[in-house]
Amino acid sequence: MDPYYAGIIIPFVLTLLVRSTTKGKKRGLAVKVGGEPGYAIRNSRFTSPVETAWEGITTLAELFEHACRKNFEKNLLGTRKLIAREEEVSNGKSFEKLHLGNYQWLSYGQAFESVCSFSSGLVKLGHRKGERAAIFADTCEEWFIALQACFRRSVTVVTIYASLGEEALCYSFNETEVTTVICGYKELKKLENISGQIDSVKRIICMDDELKSDTSLVSESSSWAITSFSDVEKLGSKNPIEPNLPLSSDIAVVMYTSGSTGMPKGVMMTHGNILATVSAVMAIIPGLGNHDVYLAYLPLAHILELVAETLAAAIGGSIGYGSPLTLTDASNKIKKGTKGDATELRPTIMAAVPAILDRVRDGVRKKIDAKGGLAKKLFDLAYSRKLSAINGSWFGAWGLESLFWDLLVFRKVRAVLGGHIRFILSGGAPLSGDTQRFINICLGAPIGQGYGLTETCAGGTFSEYDDTSVGRVGAPLPCSVIKLVDWPEGGYLTSDYPKPRGEIVIGGPNVTLGYFKNEDKTKEVYKVDEKGMRWFYTGDIGQFHPDGCLEIIDRKKDIVKLQHGEYVSLGKVEAALVVSPYVDNIMLHAESYYNYCVALVVASQASLEEWASNQGIKYSDFSDLCEMENTLKEVSSSLLKAAKAGRLEKFEMPAKIKLLYEPWTPETGLVTAALKLKRELIRKTYSTDLTQLYSS
Repeated sequence: MDPYYAGIIIPFVLTLLVRSTTKGKKRGLAVKVGGEPGYAIRNSRFTSPVETAWEGITTLAELFEHACRKNFEKNLLGTRKLIAREEEVSNGKSFEKLHLGNYQWLSYGQAFESVCSFSSGLVKLGHRKGERAAIFADTCEEWFIALQACFRRSVTVVTIYASLGEEALCYSFNETEVTTVICGYKELKKLENISGQIDSVKRIICMDDELKSDTSLVSESSSWAITSFSDVEKLGSKNPIEPNLPLSSDIAVVMYTSGSTGMPKGVMMTHGNILATVSAVMAIIPGLGNHDVYLAYLPLAHILELVAETLAAAIGGSIGYGSPLTLTDASNKIKKGTKGDATELRPTIMAAVPAILDRVRDGVRKKIDAKGGLAKKLFDLAYSRKLSAINGSWFGAWGLESLFWDLLVFRKVRAVLGGHIRFILSGGAPLSGDTQRFINICLGAPIGQGYGLTETCAGGTFSEYDDTSVGRVGAPLPCSVIKLVDWPEGGYLTSDYPKPRGEIVIGGPNVTLGYFKNEDKTKEVYKVDEKGMRWFYTGDIGQFHPDGCLEIIDRKKDIVKLQHGEYVSLGKVEAALVVSPYVDNIMLHAESYYNYCVALVVASQASLEEWASNQGIKYSDFSDLCEMENTLKEVSSSLLKAAKAGRLEKFEMPAKIKLLYEPWTPETGLVTAALKLKRELIRKTYSTDLTQLYSS
């Protein structure tokens, strides 16, 4: 069968099978767990949390070796050949464009050989038992090989975002006392800038061949021994050493978060923690197997990507590496006429963050609008028909009419991501209902929207393959128990009717050990019950639907994750901006569906009126002054200065503001007696203004 038609028909057949097993039954995805405080539920298909899906396998090292022996000749890791780098000039600016060739593959057998060689090479370089190694690079096949090689030596891997700033880098390296850093060439240059601030690093392994052409870095470094990735492999190949395999309870990864409220925190994940999530996801996605091709482009330093690639290898699939900047034919770094990663690879499965899916949606809509005429009318008709089918009967969503529209209209849209996508895993931030519907309809593929955290190895909840609802994050994964506990201060109670509400707490074998060298913070959010189960208190507020699916409705703390994954601490930003002379009070507002913040600013009447007088500005009253464009510009300029003085990041600065002339006092009910903001009440009071700030 042609892969394209298979990509359309397989979801249809799988949905029929899933629905046929539940025909005539009430759709219940979770069952209540008795004996737990709060309101706890688990996946209805399993009587206890899943720890492993493979008999006798308890670690990631065992899982990888098992997969390699089972799929020895099959392609595992693929990387595109770089043919040329070119500079294109547009409007006086220079842009790098890449001419990329076909994927070049390592089989499971070849990859396992590389892993074993690199593992032995680490020992020969001098990496000792008990020492930690850090991987500091963009996602690539060497990243994956290095990770698996460390696992074969029971080496704990410290993962660090390639985009992390220098201060956070130093903190992460010094806190974990890593002795070996495995990095890319551009990351090596970053390390050179902070070489005097890193105490424990003894050796650096550079992944890129560019190292060999730049002898200056090697000769200038006196404290580090710098070796290329390929040389370590060769060293290990000539001097093979028996593996020192880990236990399930051993720490596999210390994964650093992005540091939303200060320095990043290192989350300690055992082999058993990660394996539990991988096993659970495999159990609920039907049809996974060695026919699947996974497109890897998200940061491997993020738990979502690490779990996804581990799963892809475990099922015997193929992993092709790409980049967000080369993902499609129209991506920024792709030379005109060159295929993007998705077109070249033709993946069947991919993970995506909402920002990527939003770009796909916007790109398709722009092309359709530009064509206009009959093409746009036909697209709109096809879209409305499929939307009606989804909102109507379950058969209509994947029925014959939908297949007709897929073949006639949406085939070209599917081609944007290679044409063969049959399942998309979305995580990292909330996905808007509009985008979810658009991708469902145009790509003809279900989106599995999940909810989890680094602290739970991305495990928590996951939507069913055939669930066409939006705004929810699914039922508990088989590895997790999800519990809601009362938060009376916020008005959320598990006794709320008809949907229990409260703070989300996740329990199960996927819940990690805690934060590295941060016992106080660990005790604050991790608990162990009398049965020995670990629980993580997320700080998110959720509600259960009657079928057991979870919906995220609020956040207990004032930290919001933006669309691109950046965390914004509302209180921290407000404290920096309130120093502006024009600000009497301020509330920053952020939503996860957008990549920027907005703010409600209570203007200081005395300061603004003084400024207006000096500028010779005439106005009828203070409310009139607050509505003037010149006033808005002046206040915005003052906020920008305060932001710079407070060393705020660009994404923390409100992109738009609304000036308010009425003060917030305890009498208005918008602040407490101690003048603390009542955020929820302020949001409700100014909901129209906030909506306009995001829509204007």
